[in-house]
Amino acid sequence: MDWFAADGYWMGRLLFQRSLAVVYLVAFVCAANQFRVLIGQDGLTPVPAYLLRAYGRKAPTLFRLRYSDGLFAAVAWAGAAVSTALVLGLADLLPLWAGMLLWFVPWVLYLSIVNVGQVWYGFGWESLLCECGWYAVFLGNEDVPPPWLALIALRWLLFRLEFGAGMIKMRGDRVWRDLTALYYHHETQPMPGPFSWYFHHLPKPLHRAEVLANHVTQLVVPFLLFLPRPVSTIAAVVMIVTQLWLIASGNFSWLNWLAVVIALSVVPDSLWSRVGLSVGPTTSSPVWFEAVVIAFAVVVLVLSWWPARNLVARRQLMNASFNRLHLVNAYGAFGSITRVRREIVVEGSDNPFEDDAWREYEFKGKPGDPRYRPRQSAPYHLRLDWLMWFLALDRTTHLSWFVPFLRKLLAGDEATLKLLRHNPFPDAPPLAIRAVVYEYRYTTRAERRRTGAWWHRERRGELVPPMSL
Repeated sequence: MDWFAADGYWMGRLLFQRSLAVVYLVAFVCAANQFRVLIGQDGLTPVPAYLLRAYGRKAPTLFRLRYSDGLFAAVAWAGAAVSTALVLGLADLLPLWAGMLLWFVPWVLYLSIVNVGQVWYGFGWESLLCECGWYAVFLGNEDVPPPWLALIALRWLLFRLEFGAGMIKMRGDRVWRDLTALYYHHETQPMPGPFSWYFHHLPKPLHRAEVLANHVTQLVVPFLLFLPRPVSTIAAVVMIVTQLWLIASGNFSWLNWLAVVIALSVVPDSLWSRVGLSVGPTTSSPVWFEAVVIAFAVVVLVLSWWPARNLVARRQLMNASFNRLHLVNAYGAFGSITRVRREIVVEGSDNPFEDDAWREYEFKGKPGDPRYRPRQSAPYHLRLDWLMWFLALDRTTHLSWFVPFLRKLLAGDEATLKLLRHNPFPDAPPLAIRAVVYEYRYTTRAERRRTGAWWHRERRGELVPPMSL
């Protein structure tokens, strides 16, 4: 079928698949490094206990057959190994059917992890990775030209990702409508990056221009993805540039990186050839492959009813999956903006009756020591640090995992301590531990020059009073 092949997008498909494999690799390594403390058998929210609960019994996952920490580690590292093979192009060296099966493996493995990940995997970019991974199966390999239906499905995914985020902002906090959102966002975002302090101190007129440009990118540009070239190409480039700006200004795991990866599939070969990237051979597709891709497109079309309806709903859901396979989801971010940053600082002491005897535990990503400059962690996902941000916003809901976390620190659990940047009790665990609430703000330029600190903070009370084993 002549209409089936998109001959001018060979390089876009290649870059999408190889880049997606890199994100898969990061995701599996994150899972392998963090799962024992978070969801392992003795973790903060153990998988076995979750699988016994009502919703857990319905989650499609390989761990329904059996769970052990050894099996989880094997799944995570196997996913990392397959992802590495995909990065190196093994799928293009195999027959078409085998290459598709190879892409199917990391999707099954990561879906199994997400569906037992509970609150630690409750982020929109987890479902986004699952959805991208499913689409990659039906893009084929070097044996066939990219199928138009799969590329259109990717554009529909990019549309939902951007337009959903734009609509949730316009329906949500008024600061998006009056263009003042960035007066606060860089300071109160979950995981500031090394340049976030500088972004925060940009002139306010530029902040307003940034918000306006964001609205154009998310509410207008997505419609251009479905127009002929060069309009669709320009739309993709605008989205890529916008996402790179967001990458520079904060740490949002692989969310922005995946948006870039999807947008690469929209850029035609004619543009890649101008920068010296050559395209591969064009061949015909076997009938069975065309039939499989058409069936895939029908499934996407049917499942699109729920996210499409959500886009026009008054009570729009943000980052919602409408099926347990995380296919064709709803996306969105920052429907509301936090005006004041509060942080939970964990402190330990060998003499809890002396105020000066309390010492702080330092996390790898979230703000703590005011003189410590935030680091770039994305696309790596520091799950504990992210949940600490949510803990400061909703203290009651998250105490169910936070108190067990404090107990692990009191016990000197080595695996838990590896998730932190600094342990102030390297020789023996403290006798007591507490969680203190601080209000943080960025230092001014004058304060920064005078003190060398990136943050100014003031104590606002205690979340958890001193406790011991």
